[in-house]
Amino acid sequence: MRTITTNRKAFREYNILQKFEAGIVLKGNEVKSIRAGRVSLQDAYATIENGEIFILNMHISPYEKESYHTETKRKRKLLLKKKEIKRLYGKITERGLTIIPLKIYINERGIVKIEIALAKGRKIYEKREIIKEKEMKRELRGN
Repeated sequence: MRTITTNRKAFREYNILQKFEAGIVLKGNEVKSIRAGRVSLQDAYATIENGEIFILNMHISPYEKESYHTETKRKRKLLLKKKEIKRLYGKITERGLTIIPLKIYINERGIVKIEIALAKGRKIYEKREIIKEKEMKRELRGN
């Protein structure tokens, strides 16, 4: 497994409740751009529409050697089992839960996969507490 990119902001902004591995529907030049590492998950999120799950705001830069280019932030379909999508839909209808991408990677068979997570947003005071805990751990390791 080769990790292409991770969403580091997600671990800081959200409490991760559950992770899922999903396939992603891409065009040929998008796959080439992802393999080159020209993808960003910043501000990306997933939504469920008509029993299908889509990722929005995921930026894939155009592949420079192609003659045609697709839209960089288009809506892309994710491939999950229907049972998983129904479970996610039930959870996100609860207050404060969302679906965010954590990382994009290429599996052993050479297929591009995305790891998404069911997450709950953190409050500002929770973020401060986590930063304090990390600083205390760092100081203890340093001594």
